[in-house]
Amino acid sequence: MGHAAFFDLDRTLLSGASAHVVSRVLRETGVVNRNIPGESLMYQVFETFGENLPSMVLGRQAVIAMRGHSREEVRAASRTAAPDILAMVQPYAKQVIDGHRAEGRKVVLATTTPRDLIEPFAELMGFDDVIATTYAVDADGCYTGELDGQYVWSRGKRDAVKRWAEENGVDLAGSYAYSDSVFDEPLLTSVGNPFCVNPDWRLRLMAAARRWPVMHLDVPLGVAKVPVVGLEAQQVLMKFARPEVFPYARFKISGTENIPTDGAAIICGNHRSYFDIAAVSLAVAKTGRAVRFLGKKEVFDAPVIGPLAAALGGIRVERGTGSDEPLRAATESLVAGDLVALMPQGTIPRGRAFFDPILKGRWGAAKLAAQTKAPVIPIGIWGTEKVWPRNAKLPNITNVTSPPEVIIVVGAPVSLSYTDADADTAAIMAAISALLPPEGREYYEPTEDELRRSYPSNYKGDPNAEDDRRPGTD
Repeated sequence: MGHAAFFDLDRTLLSGASAHVVSRVLRETGVVNRNIPGESLMYQVFETFGENLPSMVLGRQAVIAMRGHSREEVRAASRTAAPDILAMVQPYAKQVIDGHRAEGRKVVLATTTPRDLIEPFAELMGFDDVIATTYAVDADGCYTGELDGQYVWSRGKRDAVKRWAEENGVDLAGSYAYSDSVFDEPLLTSVGNPFCVNPDWRLRLMAAARRWPVMHLDVPLGVAKVPVVGLEAQQVLMKFARPEVFPYARFKISGTENIPTDGAAIICGNHRSYFDIAAVSLAVAKTGRAVRFLGKKEVFDAPVIGPLAAALGGIRVERGTGSDEPLRAATESLVAGDLVALMPQGTIPRGRAFFDPILKGRWGAAKLAAQTKAPVIPIGIWGTEKVWPRNAKLPNITNVTSPPEVIIVVGAPVSLSYTDADADTAAIMAAISALLPPEGREYYEPTEDELRRSYPSNYKGDPNAEDDRRPGTD
């Protein structure tokens, strides 16, 4: 037997309710010529708190209101509404759906929404089938005011899915179901792999008690969101990403208007210290957006920081493996409209290479830009090494009387060819360099103490080989 993945529609696959889009189009096309009292308020309550009994009672009665209407006119209006509903699909839903398809599972839309209203959307999405409430029609193709079968909600949805599985040779024990609503508990219980997506508070409690996975399709898989406020953990932390939080550093931040307030962008900065992440965060925090940082594997392997980095949307990079997985994950984030931040140098330069005014970069940012056409936003960072030098395990948090100055300058998007990774990487690094203060663009002979601070505390490499390190391909 095969397996399938069943997706609920509203507040699960979509960011809100599809009904208000369909209702609007039905009125605009003249199929329906009256408003339902309290309809707008009902949708607001639904989108904020999730499915509720009054909305389901009203939905159940809608079949009567559609009596006498032409099925073909309704389907024509639904085809008009389908692109607008498609625009409401959560940004990371496609990733989950494609994963099931790659594993050979059928992907099925299972919704209370009437079939004729939602089937055109399901066709656009490429679902293998639709399980939905179906309105009966008479010989003239008009709705009779009755249902053809049962109301596909709660136990009715579970029963409809079970029938479909029997008819299509699908084993529910190995299948998946995704829903936001506690009323879909019967369906979630009937499959071997239930997932609670953007769950209402009752389903969240149930998920905790039954150890069901909780996920959100508007953020990458594994990224945590804070209940009630509905924000990513990173977005909550970003609200506290203010210079006052770091009294051991003085910040001079400019050019943040170059960071897009929405849509995809690749943020590229030079790498001077472990404190660079804080510097980039302070710049991005002014936009109120979350950002996906590409970080080396050692960060994710750390016992406390690692899980936190993953929960905040970090993308793990294993340098030197040649793996394209980080680029795939970053591409998915960019396609979903997120910000992705990386340091093209890959690691903090060591020894004399740290003081080289010519910045050398890896090709990851150029490849991401070529694949996604997302704008590359350069950030010049200066002075972070005085807050947290490479040879220190922690920043110098005691220096609050005369803290060093950290300069963060955000530049305009870099013009790229998208055809030559070497040339585009050079353009990105040149744009970053141009944002640095004059001393960052000049040759400088470091002192022995400055050289010592540029190496990790446990460094055992060959200092003479540092200048010859070639940027990698991943």
